[in-house]
Amino acid sequence: MSLARNTAVIGGLTLVSRVLGFARDLLLAAAIGAGPVADAFYAALRFPNLFRRLFAEGAFSQAFVPVYSKTLAEQGEQAADRLAGEALSVLVLATSLVTALAIVLMPWINRLLFAGYVDDPEIFGLATVLTQITMPYLIGVSAATLFSGALNARGRFFAAAAAPSLLNLSLLVALLLFRDNAVQAAYAAAIAVSIAGVLQAVWVAWGARRSGARTRPSAPKLTPNVKRLLALAAPAAIAGGALQINVMISQILASFEDGAISLLNYADRLYQMPLGLIGVAVGVAMLPRLSRLVAADDQAGARGALDEAVNLSMAFTLPAAAAMIAFPSYLLEGLFARGAFTAEDARNCAMALFHYGWGVPAFVLAKIYAPAFFAREDTKAPMRFAIISMVINTALGAALFFGLRELGMPGFPGLAFATSAAAWINVLMMIAALGKRGAYAPSAAAMSRLVRIALVSAGLGFVLWLGQQNRAALEAALGAKEIAVGVLILAGGIGYFAFLFVSRAVSLGEVRAAFKRERGAPGGGGALPPSLDP
Repeated sequence: MSLARNTAVIGGLTLVSRVLGFARDLLLAAAIGAGPVADAFYAALRFPNLFRRLFAEGAFSQAFVPVYSKTLAEQGEQAADRLAGEALSVLVLATSLVTALAIVLMPWINRLLFAGYVDDPEIFGLATVLTQITMPYLIGVSAATLFSGALNARGRFFAAAAAPSLLNLSLLVALLLFRDNAVQAAYAAAIAVSIAGVLQAVWVAWGARRSGARTRPSAPKLTPNVKRLLALAAPAAIAGGALQINVMISQILASFEDGAISLLNYADRLYQMPLGLIGVAVGVAMLPRLSRLVAADDQAGARGALDEAVNLSMAFTLPAAAAMIAFPSYLLEGLFARGAFTAEDARNCAMALFHYGWGVPAFVLAKIYAPAFFAREDTKAPMRFAIISMVINTALGAALFFGLRELGMPGFPGLAFATSAAAWINVLMMIAALGKRGAYAPSAAAMSRLVRIALVSAGLGFVLWLGQQNRAALEAALGAKEIAVGVLILAGGIGYFAFLFVSRAVSLGEVRAAFKRERGAPGGGGALPPSLDP
């Protein structure tokens, strides 16, 4: 399948998951608000999420797919299945050990991660217990990620892309049953997270088996295959988890300010929308394709694939960034301000969302450029860049957080600023390194389109800003702030894509060509099994 078709499959299913996730976030905001209980719950999610990024998405996903793809192409399915089975055994053992240690040591670990609440035994204890409940999620989701890698290498994307919806459905059920009490809702949601990990592993394993992968776990051993994966995975863990580590650092600092963790998290949920829908979708779809092009020594094809990925991702990311920059307060108020989440919470959260907004293109581009290194089995360069960005994020974030507090202002917007600045530095280092190697330089045509996309996005931002300035008239005409925000987003989106075609940043012919099936690519010779066909 083509990059655009694969991205559409992944992005479409991710959109379903994000819609369910948005409904989940609305219930969470109404049930637990943006105070200490919410801080405890979101702190409990951060630790398993960090290791999910490190062990699963950051490490094995980026290291496993190129190696598995090459083994599948050169040695056949039996050798690829053996590789996957050996990797699965070691991955489950490693994540089980990390989970067990985290559960035992969490009262002491949280003295660092949740330092601002150490003097509040009730909330500190709640955060500790909730984290212990959510940690087993790591085992299930890591196994699911490995099966997803096998599916993606075979050109099958549906089962893996649908799996996150199981997490959101589990949380929705839990919150609907226990939404009337904040603490009970937090406990129910934490339990639902761990149950979802098991459901995701079973679902994707079944999908992998339906696709022809016969992955069977064996006794964990450091076989040559596993050693090769570990050599690639260790640096990839840091590179792939850089954003999550930066967010974790921000959370540690934010724990010194009441409500800051939850406010950052609600802003995080909105900027993660384009990252998940576009950045992750394009990155996941592109890694197998780049691996094939690099293996065939098709450097021109690899550079063209990156150009296509950048233009495709920015066509959807820049307008989202423009919305977050242009009317963050009104956007958050329209989406979240109900129940325990007040209009004042929305205005405070907007200070963080604004700074995440100008970082969103960098968050997405990092997902696009990283596969260019991973496809060449180079995980060390992205690791170096990630470490530099983490150092910058920590130093800048701490300086801004405490500096703003000294001036009598909230410190958490400085954490969002530092995260975005560090992301841009990371991306610029990636671009420079690829250019120095001759692996990538954007073509004149690609740059021209990118400029036109940026100009149309700026126009969209101006329109949305005008809408926010005239909110009273809009709400009087439409009857409610939720409807007014929805109409602004819908009208802005329609106008954006219309001007995108008028400016010829994108043409209908290019869209049709992008969605044509690639000859000879995995998945191109037939449909998915009927029950999994998108």
